[in-house]
Amino acid sequence: MSLIVQKYGGSSVQDAESIKRVAKRIVETKKAGNQVVVVVSAMGDTTDDLLDLADEITEAPPEREMDILLSSGERMSMALLAMAIHQLGESAQSFTGSQAGMITDAIHGKARIIEVSPDRVQESLDAGNVGIVAGFQGMSRESKDITTMGRGGSDTTAVALAAALNADVCEIYSDVDGVFTADPRVVKNARKIDVISSEDMLEMAAAGTKVLHLRSVEYARRFGVKLHVRSSFSDLEGTWVIPGNNDPVTLQEGEPLEQPIISGVSHDDSEAKLTISGVPDVPGKAAEIFNLIAEVGVNIDMIVQNVSDETKTTNISFTLPGADGKKATDILTTHQESIGFEKLDFVPQVAKVSLVGGGMRTAPGVSARFFTALREADINIDLISTSEIRVSVITDVEDMDKAVKAIHTAFGFDSEEEAKVYAGTGR
Repeated sequence: MSLIVQKYGGSSVQDAESIKRVAKRIVETKKAGNQVVVVVSAMGDTTDDLLDLADEITEAPPEREMDILLSSGERMSMALLAMAIHQLGESAQSFTGSQAGMITDAIHGKARIIEVSPDRVQESLDAGNVGIVAGFQGMSRESKDITTMGRGGSDTTAVALAAALNADVCEIYSDVDGVFTADPRVVKNARKIDVISSEDMLEMAAAGTKVLHLRSVEYARRFGVKLHVRSSFSDLEGTWVIPGNNDPVTLQEGEPLEQPIISGVSHDDSEAKLTISGVPDVPGKAAEIFNLIAEVGVNIDMIVQNVSDETKTTNISFTLPGADGKKATDILTTHQESIGFEKLDFVPQVAKVSLVGGGMRTAPGVSARFFTALREADINIDLISTSEIRVSVITDVEDMDKAVKAIHTAFGFDSEEEAKVYAGTGR
């Protein structure tokens, strides 16, 4: 008997008929001789609707109350799914995040898991039930409050439970048939990736690929959880995300044994850019700036510092989540005098486009092909960042789709068949 953890995103449980379809798949998995734990997201656009409702009430909702509000969406899904499974003749029990033993820190909206004790879920499995857990949420042992893990947190819930229960596999269901070489909503002829290492998947998720949440990939890599990313709308084999970097590579005859292995093109239009001009070019100023940013809980992505000019000052630009722009600008403005910079320039939305794959730094020609594709598509570049397995650029949001398509074609990813998007959201 295998233990399988399945996670269903909002597009998979968006209405009553969808929930019934998911329940049928779960029952079939159980009748095949498996123990099944299911993690569910909120139905369809429920989370967005709750956010909009809160905005109608107040411009600054208390974070504690916001977590209580948003956690209700997953609770609705879990109860309705349990009912649908019972209707099909199987037994199921639903659990909130706290009931399932998801213990987090006390940071509302971005809580991180510090312990998983799924004793009640295991007892339910041993009794022959399907265990259904509300994703995205937990409880702080420190404050005894409900917490949420941020958008996409249900993926992390599923992987954490799979690790704690020693599951054989964690299946992540969405409305696409796996991980593709680019977002199939942008590049219609993107190719599905059959097997990808957790390292490459981590870079793709960090660069904007939304089919898997970044923190869930980090968790899976750390604890050796095997992921299977697939669609809840079909029975096709999806993409296997394998911990480690020992995946078999198929080479064409005549190809060199040592070459870059390009996984795909990712994009993200949820970031903003902040430029601090006239920063005194003395030791410690960058540390002072980024310590302040860290104090307000803002994550930084790309950073570029210009060469000091004749005034002995420099400019520092960095990207950050657009939703955190106000917090970052407020804290820096408050400390402008002590830092000594001249002004802030905030761009609320920029596009990040990335090429992801192993061995790119030591492979001549990859960067040349990447930037040539952007030049031929008449794409202007604002910032550039590189690593061993990623090249990223910042450009205007209006140019993002064109840039993704140009790079995808330049690296030979285009397929003769169109990828299918069943529900249109990608989750």
